[in-house]
Amino acid sequence: MSVWECINCGQTTSKWLGRCPACGAFNTFAPQPEKRRTRTRSPEPVPLDAIALETLPRRSTGLPGCDRVLGGGLVPGSLVLLAGEPGVGKSTLLLQIANRIAEGGKVLYASAEESATQVALRARRLACQHPSVLLLAESTVEAVLEVVSRLKPSLLVVDSVQAMRSENVPSIPGSVTQVREVAARVAEAVKKNGPPAIMVGHVTKDGTVAGPKSLEHLVDVVLEFSGNTAHANRLLRATKNRFGPALELALFSMGEMGLEEITNPSQALLADRVPGAPGSAVTVVLEGLSPLLVEIQALVSRSPLVNPRRVAQGFDAGRLALLLAVVEKRAGAKLADRDVFVNVAGGLEVVEPAADLAVVAAVLSSLADVPLPDDAVFFGEVGLLGEVRAVGRGDARLREAQALGFRRAFTAKSASLEANPALRVAAFGDIAALARHLKLLH
Repeated sequence: MSVWECINCGQTTSKWLGRCPACGAFNTFAPQPEKRRTRTRSPEPVPLDAIALETLPRRSTGLPGCDRVLGGGLVPGSLVLLAGEPGVGKSTLLLQIANRIAEGGKVLYASAEESATQVALRARRLACQHPSVLLLAESTVEAVLEVVSRLKPSLLVVDSVQAMRSENVPSIPGSVTQVREVAARVAEAVKKNGPPAIMVGHVTKDGTVAGPKSLEHLVDVVLEFSGNTAHANRLLRATKNRFGPALELALFSMGEMGLEEITNPSQALLADRVPGAPGSAVTVVLEGLSPLLVEIQALVSRSPLVNPRRVAQGFDAGRLALLLAVVEKRAGAKLADRDVFVNVAGGLEVVEPAADLAVVAAVLSSLADVPLPDDAVFFGEVGLLGEVRAVGRGDARLREAQALGFRRAFTAKSASLEANPALRVAAFGDIAALARHLKLLH
């Protein structure tokens, strides 16, 4: 019996349909060959404690920050998905990795999006022209894997999985069926004593990886490469890692000669901070396992509009609206006729609730036009009742703040922190008490 599959969403049926019932697209069903299963002998289960544990050998990428995010380097036979927005620097990062790995072996760079000339021009600009980096401008996965089996490189780079196609699937590149088939073929090839492979993945407008969700399940590591193209800072983080801790982070700076790792991210992000300015608060957020100091900036001004503006950059706009409502209700601040702008300096995206207290302090500071202490950090979650709640790993946050010269910390009363004679901790149960202590309410 034949199987029909929608090339847009992957929905399967036993007959052809003019309109897909799952995604609503027209004329997207194509016949797929039926996979016949042959009965094989059932495998025998093995006790869990009888399985030998081996230390996986790893190959360094030549970039210490990238190695840390990967958990120590690339594992042979592993498949890594590198996802990011257009223009953020994915190809630049991969060329730099390929150039460093080529010092110890061959690297095959399969480019399905750009021509050989375009890749060569970028490599010349970045001074990444190692003779052992072999470029293959090819969009057919079967041709790429045939070259892999013949050359046996130390690393395979596929740029990108959405532009690659398989000859076995009658659909356009980038479709759900093609993306799934290409990723499956590459994964099968590298796991058979093959090299580690890095595939570039596109993202949708909401920041998720384009294609079927099975793509993220299929690969061993998912790396997100993000950053505001108006800033030089770029973030590399692992959202999935079968060979190490997830959510680890590395910060890079994009320059004329490519990406350069920032070894002290907190110091770099606070380098341009203006001391004594109202509306500026420093918070400590956790990016993976590492605490990171970032500056929260707020500007509160009288609005000429009937509906005042609430604008957030690097911070969730819905969360900002919630915090402003709490500040009005629980702290008595008057914001109904004020525009409120909040920005995370450095082009970062902050999603951790620990930044709530810094946002509240920055907004109240700008409203009262009273600067916050320059040597203080603020961290804590703010609830709907105006209470300040403790967040995890408070001691690690304090150590990072102390290392950068901060001497005071404002946090939740319920936080259990180790005594630190070099850093004074002021604990508060609610935001009204914090505002009174800092004289931010008239």
